[in-house]
Amino acid sequence: MKSFDVVVIGAGPAGYVAAIRCAQLGLKTACAEEWVGKDGKPALGGTCLNVGCIPSKALLDASEHYHRLAAHENHGIEVGDIRLDIPAVIARKDAVVQGLTGGIAGLFRKKGVTWLQGRGTLLPGKRVRVSGGDQDEEVEAAHVILATGSVPRTIKGVDLDGERIVDSSGALEFQEVPGTFTVIGAGVIGLELGSVWNRFGSKVMLLEAMEQFLPSVDEQVAGLAIKEFREQGLDIRLGARVLSAQVKKDRVEVDYEDGKGRHQHVCDKLCVAVGRRPQTDGLAEDGVDLLLDESGYVHVNDHCETNLPGVYAVGDVVRGPMLAHKGEEEGIMVAERIAGQAGHVNYDTIPWVIYTHPEIAWVGKTERQLKAAKIPYKTGSFPVRANGRARAAHQDQGLVKVLAHAETDELLGVHIFAVSASEMIAEAVVAMEFRASAEDLARIVHAHPTLSETVHEAALAVGGRALHF
Repeated sequence: MKSFDVVVIGAGPAGYVAAIRCAQLGLKTACAEEWVGKDGKPALGGTCLNVGCIPSKALLDASEHYHRLAAHENHGIEVGDIRLDIPAVIARKDAVVQGLTGGIAGLFRKKGVTWLQGRGTLLPGKRVRVSGGDQDEEVEAAHVILATGSVPRTIKGVDLDGERIVDSSGALEFQEVPGTFTVIGAGVIGLELGSVWNRFGSKVMLLEAMEQFLPSVDEQVAGLAIKEFREQGLDIRLGARVLSAQVKKDRVEVDYEDGKGRHQHVCDKLCVAVGRRPQTDGLAEDGVDLLLDESGYVHVNDHCETNLPGVYAVGDVVRGPMLAHKGEEEGIMVAERIAGQAGHVNYDTIPWVIYTHPEIAWVGKTERQLKAAKIPYKTGSFPVRANGRARAAHQDQGLVKVLAHAETDELLGVHIFAVSASEMIAEAVVAMEFRASAEDLARIVHAHPTLSETVHEAALAVGGRALHF
């Protein structure tokens, strides 16, 4: 039986990063992964690289290029007839995915990580069975890291057929623009997929069961965002609970109810995007006393240790936000702790991003959370329309908001609704990691003209001294 210092089950961002870091630290490491790509070949990268973060961003980028070409008259540029080739767009997306997943395979080879192709199952005594690949085998390890990720949630009364009714993965594979596209769920995934096909020309409706739009987002930002998205053409309906959906004559009939009663809606394609759940089914063999909570998450302590000595779990299978970068940092922390170092993750400074246009990004607390915790705070905000670079680029929608402690001035939260918010939020993360104050952020020199000046101005506004608004 092969023996390793560490065996990682799962090669999504949390798993493959954990494996690479373990190898960097001199640990003999293997990583089990069962994913098979569109080409029928084994692939690393998990959901994120294959059917999630990366392919969705490739399509978001393509749709934004197409949309902006059609609107270049705003810049005094006239463009002739524009032809959209969706199969070519999908092919480019696939090429991006293959390049990156192949890159991970190359990193494994270079770092000396053994790729065990197949499904990993935890056995007693920190043994792992790998099945479904070229051959079934069992390996043993001094330490095991569980990183099997998550899968899309389903809803009762809506059965996926992979053609007309799809999950988020299926919505990345359309070979033509649907005339009408409906998404169940107006959260992160629903908004991103809806934005893609809306910009490509589909008539998009999002049915959200919750009465509040993006409840985890700052209320002011969420209010601006839903207004902007509706102006872009997204038909967002809140408090709309889907009862059933079925395919009839090449179209999908969707029954839903809201405060006004029951309704029937017909569309060409339907996507179920109601969140994700941890992929822990069959993770451990019967008889292995791995502790899960009532929602199926692996129970861990602050350092991602499970109830089994020498067994850890990271990423989407454990508590906390289902974010690739959160999983990566947990993987690094665990690898370093196995090697005797003091790895840690600061969960208070994990950034969140929704890749719409404009983007929504935030770190830290919202006003709602601060009020609930009875923490005294002060706030400063700055409209993107007052920023010179944004106006020059005709990308001036949005707002930047800074929250600071009313007594100490320490930064408590930063919320951005703007183009490139995903990049700008990094400054706030760094500042909060070093426990900076709003005054610190306000006194840092920002280049002019840049979008990042909006963060500077919002920090100035906390003290009532914004300069350009």
